Amino acid sequence: MSNTQATAGIRETTEGPVYDVTGGDWDRIAEEIAKNDDERIIVNMGPQHPSTHGVLRLILEIDGETVTEARCGIGYLHTGIEKNLEYRTWTQGTTFVTRMDYLTPFFNEAAYCLAVERLLGIEDDVPDRANVIRVLMMELNRLSSHLVAIATGGMELGATTVMIFGFRDRELCLDLYELITGLRMNSAYIRPGGLSQDLPAGSVDAVREFVKKMRKNLVEYDKLCSGNPVFKARLKDIGHLDLSGCMALGITGPVLRSAGLPHDLRKAQPYCGYENYDFEVPTTDTADSYGRFLLRLEEMRESLRIIEQCVDRLEPGPVMVGDKKIAWPAQLALGPDGLGNSLDHIKNIMGTSMEALIHHFKLVTEGFRVPPGQAYAAVESPKGELGAHVVSDGGTRPYRVHFRDPSFTNLEAVAAMCEGGMVADVIVAVASVDPVMGGVDR
Repeated sequence: MSNTQATAGIRETTEGPVYDVTGGDWDRIAEEIAKNDDERIIVNMGPQHPSTHGVLRLILEIDGETVTEARCGIGYLHTGIEKNLEYRTWTQGTTFVTRMDYLTPFFNEAAYCLAVERLLGIEDDVPDRANVIRVLMMELNRLSSHLVAIATGGMELGATTVMIFGFRDRELCLDLYELITGLRMNSAYIRPGGLSQDLPAGSVDAVREFVKKMRKNLVEYDKLCSGNPVFKARLKDIGHLDLSGCMALGITGPVLRSAGLPHDLRKAQPYCGYENYDFEVPTTDTADSYGRFLLRLEEMRESLRIIEQCVDRLEPGPVMVGDKKIAWPAQLALGPDGLGNSLDHIKNIMGTSMEALIHHFKLVTEGFRVPPGQAYAAVESPKGELGAHVVSDGGTRPYRVHFRDPSFTNLEAVAAMCEGGMVADVIVAVASVDPVMGGVDR
């Protein structure tokens, strides 16, 4: 029997053979629907790329305009990042993880590096300056991620002005990323043991200017949306998920806090020195899409508070652990073209110290060894708890790395949010979850 015959029924018609393909969730749904005499139909919303969430497929069973069943189809953006990490050194892994949830690269890097540092036993050796800059970059990233959530959510509703404002302000964040790391996205800036490089000249002043500008710009979202009767009517009581539902599904982040629980890992399980910062964890009690919008606005204001404190806390010092067997790249300095190691550093290691040259070569090509064991480290990403489970067999490459991505977990709430509602409200509910498929599929 051919492969086609094994997976499909064949009927001969006057027009030629007709194949009834079986297998997969569509077949099961179709069989169940065929048993019913009502007018329920199945609609595939996707696979498509709605705004910038990623390629998501929503399988909806609808009765008229009412959604009776909703499920998510994922996997269209699968990159194999977790598997690829097993074939790269521990430091090279940062260039992969930063690309998972492409809207929260610094959080991906931080979770991974914190887990690696826990395995190495150097958590307390990471310099204070490196931790302050890590917090600074993560809070900038929280702002840019929330701005995209608000911008794309607005665009999906037809509120194009909200979209323009959101991406306008996100550009300010990306300009700071470029100034500090050299790249707008996927910078692999946070490394095991610290950072790839220190803050460049002028970056502190640029951050202060950014905070002033963003404080003014955030007011515009309130004027445009918060009290807008059309905007409120479109979001209020849509995508409802109460606290018990969040707890049952393992939901974290703004969706959980919109149900009234002030759970935030920055407070509950502080990392990178977050216990030393003064900030609040905003909550709402609406448990709907409107509450999540208001919540993200408040979280951005709190992030600006933390960023200001980071700038005030910055003191001169190293940004990488002192152990030269871990600190990769060793003594990194950028050349005039913004790439590589500077000629001065190359001249130093090649002309004055054969041992330094050999060590640099081995560190970059082979990498450092991590003691066997496993560790889990979690950070509070803009979407919820982002955790990295890292396993080492004692080699220079990870044995296994697995991420607990909040977008993946939060997508489980789509059925609870959408079933019983209208088809048009599915868009609002999914936008309020703010899933990014790069983090879901990995």
